[in-house]
Amino acid sequence: MTVFNAKVPQPARRPLPVRLGALGLAIGLAAGFSAVQAAPQSATGGANAAAPASSLDPAKQLPGAIAVSDIDFKRGDGGAGKLILRFNGDGAAPDLRATGSTVTINVGNAQLPASLQKPLNVSDFATPVQRIQARPAGAGTQLVLETAGVYESMAYQSGREYIVEIMPRAASAKRAVGATAAAVGQVATGTGARYGGRPVTFNFQDVPVRTVLQLIAEESNLNIVAADTVQGNVTLRLVNVPWDQALDIVLQAKGLDKRRSGNVVWVAPQSEIAKYEQDREDARIALDNRVDLVTEYVQINYHNAAQIFKALTEAKGIGGAGGGGQGGQGGGNNNDNGFLSPRGRLVADERTNTLMISDIPKKVAQMKELIRVIDRPVDQVLIEARVVIATETFSRELGAKFGINGATGKPGDRSSLGFGGDTDASSANAFARQEAILTGERQALTRTLGTNLPVANPAGALALSILNAGYLLDIELSAMQEEGRGEVISNPRIVTSNQREAVISQGQEVGYVTISPQQGGNSIPIPNVQFKDVLLELKVTPTITNDGRVFLAMNVKKDEVEGFIDTSIGQVPSISKRNVNTAVLVEDGQTVVIGGVYEFRDRNDVQKVPFLGDIPFLGNLFKKKGRAKDKAELLIFVTPKVLAVAQRN
Repeated sequence: MTVFNAKVPQPARRPLPVRLGALGLAIGLAAGFSAVQAAPQSATGGANAAAPASSLDPAKQLPGAIAVSDIDFKRGDGGAGKLILRFNGDGAAPDLRATGSTVTINVGNAQLPASLQKPLNVSDFATPVQRIQARPAGAGTQLVLETAGVYESMAYQSGREYIVEIMPRAASAKRAVGATAAAVGQVATGTGARYGGRPVTFNFQDVPVRTVLQLIAEESNLNIVAADTVQGNVTLRLVNVPWDQALDIVLQAKGLDKRRSGNVVWVAPQSEIAKYEQDREDARIALDNRVDLVTEYVQINYHNAAQIFKALTEAKGIGGAGGGGQGGQGGGNNNDNGFLSPRGRLVADERTNTLMISDIPKKVAQMKELIRVIDRPVDQVLIEARVVIATETFSRELGAKFGINGATGKPGDRSSLGFGGDTDASSANAFARQEAILTGERQALTRTLGTNLPVANPAGALALSILNAGYLLDIELSAMQEEGRGEVISNPRIVTSNQREAVISQGQEVGYVTISPQQGGNSIPIPNVQFKDVLLELKVTPTITNDGRVFLAMNVKKDEVEGFIDTSIGQVPSISKRNVNTAVLVEDGQTVVIGGVYEFRDRNDVQKVPFLGDIPFLGNLFKKKGRAKDKAELLIFVTPKVLAVAQRN
């Protein structure tokens, strides 16, 4: 195991640019030596290596040579373009250079098959990369990326894959703004990780991973401990990348992971770290199995002990049922015991509403804290509703009665003139019957109204009778105007706990008679009295949200008896129903209208004698007019008020 300690005082060293230059020189010499050794092989290739792209064929490739197997392009996070080069073998040495608006990738020791020698238009991906040209360059491969806009490039190699990311300048800057250095210490470095380390620039070709970790340790002032199994080389080209992001890229490329403790970071293969954590967890479980059990008694104040027992022992995904929870029954000693350890036991006593916990001290403390959170008083809600029914009525009627009757001096000689209607002397009119006794031999004339267009229950009437020369003329005008305003207010109130349904109702039962056939073939029906509920009812379930508002799921019903309908067996009630069923979110103490109905009726009626009623002015004596207006409005108001309940210690 190798330890890189950047905190221990060290002798004076050359500046970082000088050291990086020396490292680059050493890498360059190594690459030059490899090129000298490979020169005879390339010389033997002769013209075949320099052949045009169209003549390159997989069958003509040099035996054992590396070739590009696939070229893939994707859109990455933040609108970045991601180019992935895959090779058919190990040992590819790509080199990336950015010049102006083009990025050139040269792979001198990898050939390009003819099937991949074609340009790619990737402008539809909406990344800085617009076009990719893949072509052979001597015995190797060259890819040219044409870009648009300001960008930053980043490249790294993982096994047989070489990945190049071209990011917009704004997107790359956004990754670093607002991040914290504590992100390095996270166990999981997912796609949502944010980086805030100092930007660094690395350009390495086939450099050992341990060397890269040492440079990152010097830049981050962290102590990095690398396991002995951390091996292999990596190729990197990172420009102005936060050092913590560069560390994550190196770890991902080589299948490594890290764990941080204070200022020390341990780097090892993922399988080795997973095995270490598994062994530590096994040791902890073995230690818990040897700890003595303790027993605690927890008094439940605001909840039900049996319900808490059921919740703690039947937690889905954590443990199964550990036994019954009624009347002191407890969980069994199995390995599936909810929040308890395999040795734990939980007993609920319904009579005293107490929980008895027997487990290791750590689990008992956790259970007591969990029960403390669950066993607390629930806030209450006062719901006040107002059901307002406002009515307004107006009616007006105007009518007339008109008739003429006469008699001569001869007995039995009588004549009359009527205009329709009822000429019977017994018909109802505004005056009592009267008789006029004429002198001489004339017969008695009885008062009769021929044109009968009266107003029902008139508020006032005007009558005129003219008696002269044996004729009786009757005229009666009647009129009525009625106005009415009414308002019915119902105000139910109810208090309930949070998320508990409450119902309040007031009203009566109205009875009516029904007929049912008699059993046994007897045709005599049997009368039965049944009852119908006529109620004012409020049913509501409140839910208090975390921001102090109240969500109400409610049903408001208002019934009234409008009248009775006569039938052959009795009277049946006619019931007017008003009902609203809704759910609404209301501020604490705010009044809201949850429903309303508005009704308006306007009616004009005219009754008249044909032809005579159409005469101008005089036609009013032969007609009856009526007008009625009815308005009705139903409004339902609701006001919730939260009654906070404090917990007593």
